[in-house]
Amino acid sequence: MSKQNRYEDIIEAIFRSHSIVPSGYKEFEFGRDEIERQAKKLRIQLPKNLGDLIYSFRYRTELPPWIRHYAPEGKQWVIRPAGRSRYRFALVSAARIEPHPLAPEIKIPDATPGIIARHSLSDEQALLARVRYNRLLDIFCGVAAYSLQSHLRSSVPEMGQVETDEVYVGIHRRGAQYVFPVQAKGKKDKLSLIQIEQDLALCKLRFPGLICRPIGAQFLPDQGIVLFEFREMEGVVKLIAEEHYRLVPSDQITQEDLKAYAALVGKDQLQ
Repeated sequence: MSKQNRYEDIIEAIFRSHSIVPSGYKEFEFGRDEIERQAKKLRIQLPKNLGDLIYSFRYRTELPPWIRHYAPEGKQWVIRPAGRSRYRFALVSAARIEPHPLAPEIKIPDATPGIIARHSLSDEQALLARVRYNRLLDIFCGVAAYSLQSHLRSSVPEMGQVETDEVYVGIHRRGAQYVFPVQAKGKKDKLSLIQIEQDLALCKLRFPGLICRPIGAQFLPDQGIVLFEFREMEGVVKLIAEEHYRLVPSDQITQEDLKAYAALVGKDQLQ
């Protein structure tokens, strides 16, 4: 049995055991011990890292079809954190953040040091390095932004331990100060609403005096980079901005490109 099939059997057994379907779509919590209990009942060898099962369904693959079938129209099941070694199945309008396929691409002169580009060890590390060395966060958000810390971990009440890939702080031209938690994904994993919710909670706890602007970064299949910005509105996370960038040698940015970008800036200023 493949790892993914094992994961599907275990998570489906947990879902079935709470008897919330087919009527009354309710949230419910379960603990890490349930993963062990259901695996033993199904005679399935446990994964070495139990957390990988949860991670897989958050960021890599869909929940089993049986679970997805029992989501009301317009809703999806997600697995939220609910404290130390505890999780919560919940219904949301959107679970994963996908790049818009028709978004225009902006060419940026590539300032990534050659030695960094050559020795990046993973998609995530390579992506974070390119965002940092090319000042993509500054460009995207329109403020001076500075990398403060990588892989910031913190224990958040009712969530347990959360981690964001990199934290930036920034300042507006009129003095407002921001904190930018950045979640980065390579080509295979997908950004999740859960991560953005965790970043918002982490910022409220650790940076209460700063304006929190959560950022998602994703490598596209063709090595393009997409950045997302989110905002919490009436308790719901919303996507408020998305831009697609292409890092290129400076001589590949033509006069036609510059005229097109200048025209877009002019429209923005009029608005």
